[in-house]
Amino acid sequence: MKITVVNGTEKHGITYKLKEMFLEPFKDKAEITEFYLPKDGPGYCVGCITCFGKGEKLCKDAACIQKIEKALLEADLLVFTSPSYVMHPTGAMKALLDHFGYRWMPHRPAKEMFGKRAVIITQALGAGEGSTAKDIKDSLSWWGISYIKICKFKLMGDVVWDRLSEKKRRSMTNGIARMAKKFAAIDYSKKAGTNLITKVKFYMVRSMQTGLGKENPEYTDFKYWKANGWLGSVRPWKAA
Repeated sequence: MKITVVNGTEKHGITYKLKEMFLEPFKDKAEITEFYLPKDGPGYCVGCITCFGKGEKLCKDAACIQKIEKALLEADLLVFTSPSYVMHPTGAMKALLDHFGYRWMPHRPAKEMFGKRAVIITQALGAGEGSTAKDIKDSLSWWGISYIKICKFKLMGDVVWDRLSEKKRRSMTNGIARMAKKFAAIDYSKKAGTNLITKVKFYMVRSMQTGLGKENPEYTDFKYWKANGWLGSVRPWKAA
């Protein structure tokens, strides 16, 4: 089994501690690859749209992005973590997700993402954990992932673990342990199902790509969809 973890910060604070608790049941049975942002991440997306029009390999940060994408595509379980910074994920996490815009379903989603499982771990001092998780989930769901679970916490006291009340620490520990137990019990040899919402998105985009292809058969995204057989009877959530 392979797990890929994307940490939204290099800081070893509360989010890091929660992530380590989550990974504990997997330590002896999984190959875990971790990326720490911004150290292991790309620079900011400059909106050049090269990835959309000419291909992701021509992105200025292609070497970094392709390394992370390879780990994401090969993993059975994806873990994304980020504390809430002003009600949203860290800037480094946003920069990474921006670079994967070409993998959104209206463009060139990777068939490997359909059937993957993911967990998002986040926390905020008083508010923002929900919007932080939503920002990350938006990208994952538009990549084609249906099975996404969120583990979010309100600290309501301090941003240092040892200064939190014992009751709060126990509540958070129990919550992350329950999530970890649930994910550890999954049979990862079987793909997760693709839900109705994901399928509706796919068929809407399929219709859009068909129309775009009629206008311009050389359109990059249309050629990608056609090459995958998705404009015909092939579906990314079904085995070939």
